[in-house]
Amino acid sequence: MVDLTRVWDVMVAGGGNAALCAAITARRAGASVLLVEHAPRSMRGGNSRHTRNLRALHPAPTDVLTETYLEEEYWDDLLRVTGGKTNEDLARMCIRASQHAPDFLKSCGVVFQPSLSGTLSLSRTNAFFLGGGKALVNALYRTAEQLGIGILYDTEVQHIEVQDGFATEAIISHHGFPERVRFKALIASSGGFQANRDWLRKYWGDAADNFQIRGTPYAQGRVLRDLLDQGVHEVGDPTQFHAVANDARAPMEDGGLAMRLDCVPFAVVVNRDVERFYDEGEDVWPKRYAIWGRLIAQQPGQVAFAVTDSKALHNYLPSVFPPYKANSIAELAGMAGIDAGKLEKVIADYNAAVRPGTFQPMKPDDCRTEGLTPPKSHWARLIDTPPYYCHPLKPGITFTFLGVKVNDRARVIMADGKPSANMFASGEVMAGNILGQGYLAGFGMTIGTVFGRLAGEEAARNVRN
Repeated sequence: MVDLTRVWDVMVAGGGNAALCAAITARRAGASVLLVEHAPRSMRGGNSRHTRNLRALHPAPTDVLTETYLEEEYWDDLLRVTGGKTNEDLARMCIRASQHAPDFLKSCGVVFQPSLSGTLSLSRTNAFFLGGGKALVNALYRTAEQLGIGILYDTEVQHIEVQDGFATEAIISHHGFPERVRFKALIASSGGFQANRDWLRKYWGDAADNFQIRGTPYAQGRVLRDLLDQGVHEVGDPTQFHAVANDARAPMEDGGLAMRLDCVPFAVVVNRDVERFYDEGEDVWPKRYAIWGRLIAQQPGQVAFAVTDSKALHNYLPSVFPPYKANSIAELAGMAGIDAGKLEKVIADYNAAVRPGTFQPMKPDDCRTEGLTPPKSHWARLIDTPPYYCHPLKPGITFTFLGVKVNDRARVIMADGKPSANMFASGEVMAGNILGQGYLAGFGMTIGTVFGRLAGEEAARNVRN
């Protein structure tokens, strides 16, 4: 039974990887720690329960990573996906610290699988969790319980009492009953507001009703909103989010990784009006997959269609829902509910523009189009071999980029530019400091682990002092 009458050294708001890394680190440093998770035990872990890897710097091969992945290449990868919208000092600090993230997680019982090859192209950069995110979350919770960390499930943090940058207590709803928690330091690790459709509608209007929420439905952004309303410095673009091309038939919430479609680089993608709207072959998928959700969100009806033929079927991960399949483009268009004549013309114009090269599915190749707008820069092959396939797409939202500003010690910054006396943050609630736009596969887990450890260390030090 968790004692709510005591004053805890550290309260962690959140229950995913970032929160758990913070809680475990603070507890190992000698602090008493209470972790408050909005979800019930069966759905604990936030978006982390749907993850599968983290991106880690390594100067030499490891037991789970091949070759090397050094700071400058890592930084260049991040720079390209963010378009420069990042805090370089915080980003580089995070990149350097990522080298130690796998060993820390191993110390918490997390098991990694041998490096991968095949369609994911990530064996050199990303370490994969054996059993995926659910196994990661279970291992971290086991460690937290063994360390004596207090854990509250089905508990929403509704308000943090903040005066002059100092947090003293939280008003919580525990199994529907109001309670009060007192603490000496706070770590906010409660994620973004991606599951709060009312908040999303402020920026996207009715289009938000068509967004599929890939992860936890508990990401309502209540702690984020509460802190911003009390003078915490805001960071990040509220209209930006990490979103991918999801199967249009996926559930509207908690569909997870399995609903993501990886077919875009090997397809022609059209919107509801049967118009192409972006270069499908711009870059390798781990560096560009997270732009497609936002692109589709900007299309009529927030829907798109990826069309390809039998040559490409085994170049990407299979989908949970079978694609539409037909022996002609016109028949395929009918199954998808789009204009057959228009789709036939789009495919004919694309085929006429294809300039064949040496097809290399794992890296940018010289198969491209010429004279086509928008172009297809890589992996452009004729769509001419039936049966033809079509995957319907919708935006799958992972997390929003609006967050709280932090410094290089994970300390929350107030609107006046001064650091909070005792508030820290880790994970998606502060990821906007580094991810101004775009996404790099596995980097969200890196931010959560690195800043979780840092927030835990600093919160425990704050309490001791």
